[in-house]
Amino acid sequence: MIFSSLRSADALRKTVSVASRIPLNTPSRSLLTRKGPPKVVSAEEAVKAVQSFSRVYVQGASAVPSTLLKALEQRHTELEGVEICHLHLEHPNPCSKPEYSKSFFANNFFIGGNQRKPVEEGIASYIPVFLHEVPRLMREGYVTPDVAFLNMSPPDKHGYCSLGTEICAAYPAAQTAKTIIAQINPNMPRTHGTSFIHWDSIDYAVHVKDPIPEAHPSEPNEVETKIGKIIAGLVSDGACLQMGIGNIPNAVLAELKHHKNLGIHTEMFAEGAIDLMELGVITNDAKHFLPGKTVTAFVVGTKRLYDFIDDNPSVAFYDASVTNNPSIIGSNPKTTSINAAIEVDITGQVCADSVGTRMISGVGGQVDFERGAALSPGGLPIICLPSTTPKGDSRIVAMLRPGSGVITTRHHSHYIITEWGHAYLFGKNLIQRAKALIDIAHPKHRAELERLAFERYKIKSWDYYV
Repeated sequence: MIFSSLRSADALRKTVSVASRIPLNTPSRSLLTRKGPPKVVSAEEAVKAVQSFSRVYVQGASAVPSTLLKALEQRHTELEGVEICHLHLEHPNPCSKPEYSKSFFANNFFIGGNQRKPVEEGIASYIPVFLHEVPRLMREGYVTPDVAFLNMSPPDKHGYCSLGTEICAAYPAAQTAKTIIAQINPNMPRTHGTSFIHWDSIDYAVHVKDPIPEAHPSEPNEVETKIGKIIAGLVSDGACLQMGIGNIPNAVLAELKHHKNLGIHTEMFAEGAIDLMELGVITNDAKHFLPGKTVTAFVVGTKRLYDFIDDNPSVAFYDASVTNNPSIIGSNPKTTSINAAIEVDITGQVCADSVGTRMISGVGGQVDFERGAALSPGGLPIICLPSTTPKGDSRIVAMLRPGSGVITTRHHSHYIITEWGHAYLFGKNLIQRAKALIDIAHPKHRAELERLAFERYKIKSWDYYV
């Protein structure tokens, strides 16, 4: 117990240090103390602060400042070489159009669906970076914004506005940007954690009533439900969960209603977690880092989720240098990390960001949490995927297709799960891994995968090897 208490205290000290650390050579600003009221102006007036060849951070996920982006779009004839940086955006960026390519260029920290075509067309690109290091890019001067576009709640009686649904990279952007332009939006939930900026620390304020984009998950199909049940069967009481949005996370959550004393430390959490909180299944009591609180960096969901996090002190939002720090993740016992893949080869290499050379997403927090779960006592680093594509091709493959990115390396892979079962790879040699992964491939592909494995490893059977 003494060790646990010391580790919890140490993790909290690290949190404060990481969240507030700004190198001396990086421009920084205090977000909690007053320096003078902002100029309250129209969006068109506010975006005049953006100059050619400057860098603009745009708050991402469900916190997209759409009114500011539309106003910036109208300046395309006046501006040149403006770099726009962001995470994935739940609302399209109107500046990412081929006809504006000389005016604007988007750099994605994670490629959302509406940025895939601009990246393909060369009018946008992707910065390969672990999510926990995105704040470092800003704080240490690698990708420090000149201007931050934010979408914030109105100030409370003390003058503090909340960054709402995306703290992940918005907080370090606000810390380091020379100019803060904020939409003040009554529809933005007021979230807790390191999410507050004083009204007098904003340079330009624009009053809006933009709706917060919603994402409505569909019902898991038969394959996704099977995967969810397999994963839920591995989760033990007292586990600390990380999972994103989508059908498989929802399928897992639906199977956890009889578990006890679960916790959440994640980069984002799904709406299905609310049911488990209301049932008393998720208590966060067994966590060592911020026990009693659900820890996240951003959320995307429906109005129910946004209402749940609004002014809810049991949900703590931190930037990615905290939520995705593998050491902090690993301080929680039984961390169970659940992430998706596009393909997995028979050595355990995981492709999750591309289809061949075509980029479709990014590393995000997959490696942060895979490594963190591996460091966690009793942790479960899980990669899951259906065994086949919609066309019936195997997603367990002898070799990744040419140009595919390796997100989770074969050295990081532990559990790989399909609807046919789970393969545990840690400590297994290449031949043993091949056998374990082929066993969870779709039966119609197993014979060919076995032939290719035998050819690769110069063996004639699995005997004596597995």
